[in-house]
Amino acid sequence: MEASSFGTLNYIALIVYLGAIMGVGVYFAKRQKSADDYFKAGGRIPGWAAGFSVFATTLSSITFMSIPAKAYTDDWTFLIGQYIAIAILPIVFWFYIPFFRKLNLTSVYEYLERRFDVKMRLFGSISFMLFHIGRIAIVTYLTALALMPFIDMSPLTIVFLIGVLCIIYTFLGGIEGVIWTDVIQGIMLSGAAILIFLVICFNVDGGVTEIFSMSAREGKYFPAEQFRWSWSESTIPVLMIGFFFASLQQFTASQDVVQRYIVTDNIEETKRALITNAKLVACVPIFFFAVGSGLFAYYTQNPQLLPEDFNTGGILPFYVISQMPAGVAGLIIAAIFAASQSSISSSLNSIAACFTSDIYEKISDQPSAEQKLKVGRILTVTAGILGVCASTYLILSNESEIWDAFNSLLGLMGGPMTGLFMLGIFVRKANASSALVGVVSSIATVVCVRYFTDLNFFFYGVVGTLMVVIVGYLTAPLFKNTLSDADKEQLTVGKLAKA
Repeated sequence: MEASSFGTLNYIALIVYLGAIMGVGVYFAKRQKSADDYFKAGGRIPGWAAGFSVFATTLSSITFMSIPAKAYTDDWTFLIGQYIAIAILPIVFWFYIPFFRKLNLTSVYEYLERRFDVKMRLFGSISFMLFHIGRIAIVTYLTALALMPFIDMSPLTIVFLIGVLCIIYTFLGGIEGVIWTDVIQGIMLSGAAILIFLVICFNVDGGVTEIFSMSAREGKYFPAEQFRWSWSESTIPVLMIGFFFASLQQFTASQDVVQRYIVTDNIEETKRALITNAKLVACVPIFFFAVGSGLFAYYTQNPQLLPEDFNTGGILPFYVISQMPAGVAGLIIAAIFAASQSSISSSLNSIAACFTSDIYEKISDQPSAEQKLKVGRILTVTAGILGVCASTYLILSNESEIWDAFNSLLGLMGGPMTGLFMLGIFVRKANASSALVGVVSSIATVVCVRYFTDLNFFFYGVVGTLMVVIVGYLTAPLFKNTLSDADKEQLTVGKLAKA
């Protein structure tokens, strides 16, 4: 498979997409007059658009390519995780959304200072920012690495197109531009998955019936052995528990998703956003797994079309470039770019929101709305440049181990962060000191579990979350709680949750 086969029509389709995304950023630039516009969109976002944005944000280009590869080489068991993400929504509706809406937060970590102290706020905010700078680097790097064999571009050019253009339109359009580009990107992702599957159905002898029959014969859906319990392997019970806590972290303690709760006009629109996201999550990922089954059937019938020693991780872009019509292939590669950019742009705006709200406002003397907007834009560029530089380093050094370990270690903070919000909202007698003891105990325990046991990584979030809540609850009586009764009522399950 030669890179030059990408072709002129495909390049035109890709360039048109990139130009359209830039146009969205330019269009919304004129509305960015204050930090409230830049980080909250002035409440102008309809619920359905915010829902598309949540969906596109949580589906990176790596997911776009890895799900079909997973279904191609293994089975559909990871589909379970998508429905677990839907199952947590009642918890989010009843408890978390009222908190974040009523408190009028820019950064979700503001809550941690109100409930505990500034140390907890800085812990949450800085952990989030560092993790997402690493995430930008990893997503950009892996996307460039995956596409490099199939399109006539150097990896550095791919990094530039993904990263630099993403910085520009996020800088210009703020969260409003990010969300509306996410809508475009979400539609492209969904449409691409459906289109690829339909094309494969026409190319496989026996069509859709043969695709699903072959997968059933080969045990590529939910094999019986995957229903067993295991402490070290990713079986279905482990996946269900792990995805529950991972989804809880994403929807209750991660700025990039929680920020979508405050961009709508009212709480009903916010709930509509999550319902829209749930509908998309319920339907679209099935097509990604079906694409993997379709590719398995197609290349089982046509093994001569696969190069020797082919890396099946790139099976989706390989099929797109080699079998899809010219122009259409370009649009689908553009969808892979879209998946990458939707995740990165959300990270950029969220990092800027956290820094501006959690750090700049703390050290500055009552900055104006214009000053906060300026700082937010500077941070958008700074975070983007750091991510692009890190991606460039990974490409030039051809070594990802250090950054993978860094990103993985920071990812372990998700459990403690989820537990910290749980402790604050549901345990009234918890206080700043008990929260600190809980977080330190949680981090130490998770690090020990990771390096000294063979416990499956899906349990890390479970251990991290429960340790904060349990230790924070047990040690609370040892320390003085400085919150007034009125603050406890406002900042825990009580009036706010019922409002």
